[in-house]
Amino acid sequence: MDPNEVAHHMDGLLQDASPGRTEALLPSPMIQNHAAFLHLLADGALACAWFGGTLEGKSDISIFASVLEKGASAWGPPQRLSFDSAHSEQNPVLFTAPDGRLWLFHTAQPSGNQDQCRIRMAEVRRDPADPLALTAEEGRYLDLPAGCFVRAPLVVRADGAWLLPIFRCVQRPGQKWNGSHDTAAVGVSLDEGRTWRLEDLARSLGCVHMSPVALEDGRLAAFFRRRQADFVYRTESRDGGRSWSTPEATDVPNNNSSIAAIRLSDGRVAMICNPVNADRSADRRASLYDELGEDDGRPDADPAGGCVPVWGVPRAPVALCLSEDGGNTFPVRLLVEDGPGTCLSNDSTDGRNREMSYPWLLAEADGTLHLAYTYHRRAIKYVRLAPGWERADTWRPS
Repeated sequence: MDPNEVAHHMDGLLQDASPGRTEALLPSPMIQNHAAFLHLLADGALACAWFGGTLEGKSDISIFASVLEKGASAWGPPQRLSFDSAHSEQNPVLFTAPDGRLWLFHTAQPSGNQDQCRIRMAEVRRDPADPLALTAEEGRYLDLPAGCFVRAPLVVRADGAWLLPIFRCVQRPGQKWNGSHDTAAVGVSLDEGRTWRLEDLARSLGCVHMSPVALEDGRLAAFFRRRQADFVYRTESRDGGRSWSTPEATDVPNNNSSIAAIRLSDGRVAMICNPVNADRSADRRASLYDELGEDDGRPDADPAGGCVPVWGVPRAPVALCLSEDGGNTFPVRLLVEDGPGTCLSNDSTDGRNREMSYPWLLAEADGTLHLAYTYHRRAIKYVRLAPGWERADTWRPS
């Protein structure tokens, strides 16, 4: 579909695409929509949050969300949840705290300067008279260093501590951020989000978008997108997230684009991603924000002491990768959707962008899978797979 056709179908209506597979393009008033995050609400409804505007990095980028009530035939209208006209507000994360309160975490940055980003935390409420209506308080910025970014959900440790997966866009004095010195970290709050401290992960250069998964015996595994566009990396904690092993490569390629991982009810780890890397494509672009046209005179960050980030590797196909060994290997890879994945431009109006990226997934107790991902930067696509999805003849190995 071209951008106009995509826009025509952005009505949120659920459509049966094949036996056991239901799809929809979420409604949005914005021409660019990206970075979906799915979250199950207390009453069984599904919320999807994302960011939308004209172009990633522009100050008109804000957080939006929509609700799909249990049993409904369509997603509800988009609700705007952030209102900072001076910053690009990105990467929403929804979190239901142990006390039942619903929180929104997201980033806010000036232009393409991710090293100047701050994380905002705001409570989200549903209107008792209209469960499709969401509102967010103004909230506040976390007391963490500039350059902290989020993408993945929080983990509540056995002692009640909140663990917020973070990647650090490290500042280089006098130089423009380009991802060359990004590392992983965990934000820790012992007082239900009021105050935070930062715990860096050693030897994590290039590892971002930390996605934690609870394993058996109290262990945690976490998976990373890689700035080097080589492979998904994995780390493990045996003490509830207080310390982590050195991240190591899995067998799943990564294109320097987002991943998400969960543990299924049968104990397997499921990861959704674009399993391609820089070795499989010669496509390159200068940077993530090379289209903003805002030259402030600073040179790009020198990769010395860091890594050489790779941008522009195609962001397709979308695949579901399955592991039976805690995420060390993923021998089963099932195709969700394929396409050219071209992402040499972030523009969502001229048809150049064909990416299917930043996927997210949730599993319900009955085996239903919920997926969401960016569709050509124009829309958020939702896919629901009925129980028994592994046996569906619509799947093909990727």
